Amino acid sequence: MALHFTGAGIMPGPGKDIGASPHSYRMFAAMAPSLAIGFMLMLVAMMAPTLIIPIHHVCAQSFKHRRPRSIALFVLGYGALWLAAGGLLAVIVLTTEAVAPGSHAASAVAIILIGWQCSPIKQQCLNRLHNHLSLAAFGSAADWDALRFGTKHALLCVGSFWALMLFPMLLHHGHLPAMAVATFMVISERLDQPAPVRWEVRVPSKLARILVAQARIRL
Repeated sequence: MALHFTGAGIMPGPGKDIGASPHSYRMFAAMAPSLAIGFMLMLVAMMAPTLIIPIHHVCAQSFKHRRPRSIALFVLGYGALWLAAGGLLAVIVLTTEAVAPGSHAASAVAIILIGWQCSPIKQQCLNRLHNHLSLAAFGSAADWDALRFGTKHALLCVGSFWALMLFPMLLHHGHLPAMAVATFMVISERLDQPAPVRWEVRVPSKLARILVAQARIRL
């Protein structure tokens, strides 16, 4: 068994299918550092646009000389929690491949992913992303608040977007197009206003409307 990170997901390398054996998980553990780097690159590509608003909030609540430090602590907290979540997503991919090798891996969890996209818990997480913490201005309290804000924001992002992050990781082909679609949905859902917490099929469209409006202006 072999795994490689394509920049969009954790995939089996050429050769044997992944088996649900201790050896498979030992190999996965040995590759963890490189997989972590790949996941962080994927995270930056998909989530960086969504951090503009919270980083602006950090800047607005920090004195000028403290802003770089506060932003760094926010990003540290955000990235650390997402890295832990990425490890869990990678384990899901490995386990899914063990149970349903090959192209069946994505279809094996498709119902779960669709169900989460429509769930009230996801909508609650999306709604809470609009609520930003008040940050202390001085001393260690300011540092702690920036770090805490980063971890809390990441926790809500994981609750909102883990299924969209997992989708490209499960595919054996078409990783980049899938990641592009997932990124579009992540940004659009982040731009949407809070909505009632209930089961519903969500079709995020605000980003599309913005792009169409900009295209009309330029043309």
